[in-house]
Amino acid sequence: MRGDNMHTKDEVAEIIRLLEECYPEPICALEYRKDYELLFAARLAAQCTDARVNMVTPALFGRYPSLEDIAAADVSELEDIIHSCGFYRTKARDIVAAATMLIDEFDGRVPGEMEELLRLPGVGRKTANLMLGDIHNKPAVVVDTHCIRISNRIGLVCTKDPAKIETELRKILPAELSSDFCHRIVLHGRAICTARKPDCGRCCIAGLCRAQIRS
Repeated sequence: MRGDNMHTKDEVAEIIRLLEECYPEPICALEYRKDYELLFAARLAAQCTDARVNMVTPALFGRYPSLEDIAAADVSELEDIIHSCGFYRTKARDIVAAATMLIDEFDGRVPGEMEELLRLPGVGRKTANLMLGDIHNKPAVVVDTHCIRISNRIGLVCTKDPAKIETELRKILPAELSSDFCHRIVLHGRAICTARKPDCGRCCIAGLCRAQIRS
């Protein structure tokens, strides 16, 4: 829900502009070459850092260079490759099952509709939105831990519920800028607005941050 101290439309536009200046290239931190590689990298990233996933995926996609190879993979062998990402048994099972579904039902391509993406094993709204934005260039709001923390901290939303945050951000962000905005929030969360010790003195949007105003 919205609080009484939320930003005006002009303030939101200024936050977007300042983040665009600070982070001109809003790229996804997960490395990939094919659409399904991003899908599986995102699955591995659950409860794991993007940096760790980027260390694991070269071996994964080197061992299984095609979607068909992944669908036919021995799950226990795949588990060994992705072990360091955590929850490796569930993730391995989901990846093989999703690869099979992509081949059987989607002609080997990552689908471009939310409802279809959510049918894939291991895919929730965060991953589905990432696919919509980065693979299909559609409006998307990726609510990860950085988005939850920073959107609350600066006063864009007043809830920790990911689904509610997505709904609220869709109301205030221009649709065509929403995906890039979320990538910029991640970059900002890693570089400046960290969880434990935000560097407010170097923050490009400190003047519009509700946490700063209250302090």
